[in-house]
Parts: sequence; structure tokens; C-alpha cells
Amino acid sequence: MAKKLAVIGAGLMGSGIAQVSAQAGYDVVLRDVTEEALARGLGGISASYEKFVAKGRLTAAEAEAALARIATTTDLDAVGEADIVVEAVFEKIEVKQEIFRALDKIAKQDAVLASNTSAIPITKIAAVTERPERVVGTHFFSPVPMMQLCELVRGYKTSDETLARAKAFAEEIGKTTITVNRDVAGFVTTRLISALVVEAAKLYESGVASAEDIDIACRLGFGHAMGPLATTDLTGVDILVHATGNIYAETQDEKFAPPEIMRRMVDAGVLGRKTGEGFYTY
Repeated sequence: MAKKLAVIGAGLMGSGIAQVSAQAGYDVVLRDVTEEALARGLGGISASYEKFVAKGRLTAAEAEAALARIATTTDLDAVGEADIVVEAVFEKIEVKQEIFRALDKIAKQDAVLASNTSAIPITKIAAVTERPERVVGTHFFSPVPMMQLCELVRGYKTSDETLARAKAFAEEIGKTTITVNRDVAGFVTTRLISALVVEAAKLYESGVASAEDIDIACRLGFGHAMGPLATTDLTGVDILVHATGNIYAETQDEKFAPPEIMRRMVDAGVLGRKTGEGFYTY
């Protein structure tokens, strides 16, 4: 029997999750609110498959078959047949809760309802459903086709079975998982990167060192693949301000308070690579 996955949100994360899942043999329904967003998402998936074919990591036939396994829709009801539903929309609790309220009515009773959130407590998302034991965090990393990690997050009521099914799904699509046993804001990875980004931005803001030198220190001193400020530009300054803000709101821990420079960058529309300017110019 074909395995059925639904992905809510056709942005960078959602389309990436759809891409690797279709490649692993899942039948995928990719849902977004506009046809334009779906066309962009599907275009990105197609281009990514072409790159893999050019590099010899996929055959043209495999890429074509994977693409054929992805259906797109603007109708949320279309996710009703999925065994696993992964929500990958904007990092705002009200938006996510609205989707999970709807999924609670639409999804199969035994479906796993997963959120790709990077910082919002899973318990708060699960609380708006009648089946919190079926809700779990599956935090993938960008770009999904290249990044190996998936952080699994257990909400206060997430069942062992749901966690096991989420782990099996992540491993089937080629990811290595870590398990977050306590649903703290920011989990493991976002807490670590947020603390590093906040401190790096403060060092830069106060003139201690240039963005380049702070990033070089992390790359060569700590073996990081990319420095924290370059990572912020890649992810989006606005995304990191949201993530650190969410953790700060939950913990009131000053080390997660978004620095003034990052808040002003967001006010000015200086968001990193997607706007051509962030801590670096692109």
C-alpha cells in the first residue's frame, strides 16, 4: 500500500519535505493557500531534482517518478487521506493553531499530526486538538534535501506510538533523528543557535569584531560549517528574530532577547539573502 503524506505549506521547508518524501516513495499532497505559492514550490522541487540528476545522484526516470508522486492543492480537505500530516507554515502560534484545529476535524483518526516548528512548544499546538497524543514535532533543517537532521519533539501528551511513527517516517526519508523529551521552547537546536546568534549579533553591534571575523572564529575555532551571522542571513533575520523572541517570551531568559540591531534590520526590511542584504551584502 502506498504511503500517504500531506504537507501544509509550500515554502522552502514544506516543498523540501515534500521533495525528499516523494523521492523516498511517498504519495504527497502539497497544500498552500494560493496557486502561485504551489507553482513556486513545485518549480523549486523540479529544479532541485534536475540538479540531483546532473550530479548523478538521481536518474532522470527516478526524478520524473518522484515529481509525479506530488499532487498540489489549495483545499485543506484534500489532506484527509494522509497517514502523516506535516505542517510547515509561518512560525506564528495563532497560524499553526488554526491549522491544527482544522486538521483535527479533517485528518484520519490514526494520522500522525506533525509540526515543523523550530521554537513553538508542541504542547501549545496540540492543545487545540481533541487528540494531543497524536501531535508531535518534526523539526527539519533547511535546505531539507541537503540537511540530515530531524529533531523530534515530544509534547506533554505525545504518545510513544506517535513518536515512534514520526521517527520511522523521518528515517525512511533519509534523516537522522534526535529526540527532545521535554517540550521546552526552542527545543535543543534552536536554543543553541539562538544563544549563539544573539551573542554574535551583540558582539557585532558593539563593534567588538566584524561579521566576517565573528563567523571565521566559529568556522575555524569550533568547526562550524557556517558562522552564526551568515546562518542568520541564510535563514532570514526576521525568522531568527521570531524564533529568539518566541523562546524569550516563554523563558524570560535575557540570553534569548533579540538584539536591537536585529530588530531594526527587520524594521528596515534588511532580512538577509532573500532581500540581498543582511549582515553581509549579496
